[in-house]
Amino acid sequence: MKRRAFFKMGSASLVAAGLAPMSSQASAQSCEIGDRHADDWYHLGTGKKHQQPQRRLTRNFDVAVIGGGAAGICAAVAAARKGAKTVLVQDRPVLGGNASSEMRVHLNGVNRLKTGLAERETGIIEEMLLHNRFENAQESFPVWDHVLYDFVVREPNIELMLNTQAIEAIMDGDKISAARCWQLTTEKEIIIRAPLFIDCSGDGLLAASAGAEYRTGREGKAEFNETFAPDEPDGWQMGATLLMSAKDMGRPMPYRPPSYALKYDAENAHKRRKFNAYHEGIWWVEVGSDDDIIADQEINRHKLMGYLHGVWDYIKNSGKFPESENLALDWVGSLPSRRESRRFIGDYIHSERDLTGYKNFSDAVAFGGWGIDEHNPGGIENVALAPTIFHAHFDEVYQIPFRSLYSKNIPNLLFAGRNISQTHIALASSRIMATCALMGQAVGTAAYLCLQKNVMPRQLGQQHINTLQEALLRDDMFIPKRPAKDPLDLARKADAIFASSTRSGDAKLLVDGMSRDIDNKVHHWQSESLPAYVQFEWEQPMSISTVEIKCDTNVKRNIMMRKDSKNDELYFNGVPPEMLKSLAIEARIKGQWQTLSSVNDNRSRLIRSQFSPRDVTALRISLSETYGKSTAKLFEVRAYS
Repeated sequence: MKRRAFFKMGSASLVAAGLAPMSSQASAQSCEIGDRHADDWYHLGTGKKHQQPQRRLTRNFDVAVIGGGAAGICAAVAAARKGAKTVLVQDRPVLGGNASSEMRVHLNGVNRLKTGLAERETGIIEEMLLHNRFENAQESFPVWDHVLYDFVVREPNIELMLNTQAIEAIMDGDKISAARCWQLTTEKEIIIRAPLFIDCSGDGLLAASAGAEYRTGREGKAEFNETFAPDEPDGWQMGATLLMSAKDMGRPMPYRPPSYALKYDAENAHKRRKFNAYHEGIWWVEVGSDDDIIADQEINRHKLMGYLHGVWDYIKNSGKFPESENLALDWVGSLPSRRESRRFIGDYIHSERDLTGYKNFSDAVAFGGWGIDEHNPGGIENVALAPTIFHAHFDEVYQIPFRSLYSKNIPNLLFAGRNISQTHIALASSRIMATCALMGQAVGTAAYLCLQKNVMPRQLGQQHINTLQEALLRDDMFIPKRPAKDPLDLARKADAIFASSTRSGDAKLLVDGMSRDIDNKVHHWQSESLPAYVQFEWEQPMSISTVEIKCDTNVKRNIMMRKDSKNDELYFNGVPPEMLKSLAIEARIKGQWQTLSSVNDNRSRLIRSQFSPRDVTALRISLSETYGKSTAKLFEVRAYS
């Protein structure tokens, strides 16, 4: 499809059609792996002989998201909630990527600031983690898989395709017109057509097959003036890890390593290869690569299984860990968790100086803050080296620009996660899953706006970045140093804002554009007790149909699921007690107060209430109960016609 023809289509046509017809060349390409003409099938149920099963399917969507980890889930949910018909393609039987039950890596985010305080991500990723706190109090990783499944399939505009890999991009000129996919469980070739593709798969096979520019390895110091880069560029990529867990059986449990175990060289191991909480897995059982880490995956998987059992043999049989006598392996991973492979090139390559210098980007759409945590070349195969080097920690969060989230040379391709446009050193921080999730929500929202405004991602960033940023802020994303200033928000136009009581902050701060306390500044209102209310007054009637509230979930404390079920100043393994549970929204209409909506089982920080339009002169938000605190705190209130 010619670019000019794409731009001539109206946004409604794009949403309805999904994609213009493929070129004849592209169509001819799609008739290979689903071909079953050789089948000689005698179907006893129908009595028909020589049947051929139908194993080829073509589907049209507005947005195609490849990869069902944290980034892909957030991208798909963001696009779908805006109204785009979205497909989420995941090559495993479960969602969650490295955080799934198949790998069980903690879904970390910004929780390693020098201050020691978490400054947690909000938006869709927080919503996912809160959903888990309600539905998975037992903190089971297999149940977490099902929580994520529920989180995705409950969205009416998402079609989920599990056990499906996007193996090839079908091109029309310089754009991706379709993705050829293979679904393992159904033996189906599925051709997915869409005007916009988002690759959140980590390795980025679809993007690579489209011809999107990418690089692997470590940049040398000179290219981006990076302090922590090697003197000269090389091919090293951080290793993949294989985890395990052990169970106390209450009696001695002997262990004999399997035939493929690789002996752990404890004598030459670096002193920082520690065994703290080893019963929950050892993250430094990892293997990297200085060449093609994707092609070497199965070789490295076999090695990792050997190294894992070698380490466990050392724990059980060296005599140095007598407390392990009653422990037995309870779960052993078979799918390594990868940290690094392809990094695709966008209009901007995010680098070390952008992080450590807290560079301010006019097109910022997400943030990070995990320390620059570079795992050493070779992993456990360079056992004499420290397993990781935290080159830097951060006093505050840094920005991630939109220009790093779309392809430089494939116009309709976006990406989110560890495969974005960044250097190896920048990746050492931004690869953390909750950070990747923020990028996912940003590109999912961007994809919808591209459809709505009939533009490609580059043009969206150049011409409509304010619209994208305002949409993200409204949906409870946080962009450092970028307050919201939506001109359509009627709450900002209130002539008076006051509250029934105030313990801290000020009710007027609910419209200051900042939805969290940040940089040692207060941006909230907190009541003295409950019940309480906050009220907005207008001199002239305002037509209002939507009220949006951002309540307190304590972003200074993490709510991710950990194998150790940690519960302290930084981590919480329950529903945040600060979060609002029950409230009502009332309006003064023609001098009389009426209840417009009520919520009795709130489960998210962003509370959005919609009702038929009403001409009101006042809104009153009455707060009655939290999940444990005797006072309520709000960070933002918005109102829309």
